[in-house]
Amino acid sequence: MTSEQKASKTATGTVISDKMDKSIVVLVERKVKHPKYGKYVTRSTRLYAHDEQNECKIGDLVMIGETKPYSKTKTWKLLEIVTGKTST
Repeated sequence: MTSEQKASKTATGTVISDKMDKSIVVLVERKVKHPKYGKYVTRSTRLYAHDEQNECKIGDLVMIGETKPYSKTKTWKLLEIVTGKTST
């Protein structure tokens, strides 16, 4: 798969850390129904994503896509900044 093709899996979340070089941590939240009580509970996942130009800031809403492993934990890549301080 080349970088021009869209990744098969995508996720949208909020950037919670941009302190690493060319890397961001994205918090992806989802609502799941509790199996016994039926109440919807918020579950969250922290995903490490590759940010080549270091353009994301904390608080940005971003779309990331699954890609080849860049490191042991980083297997996602920044596709676009949906909203945030840096979007133009």
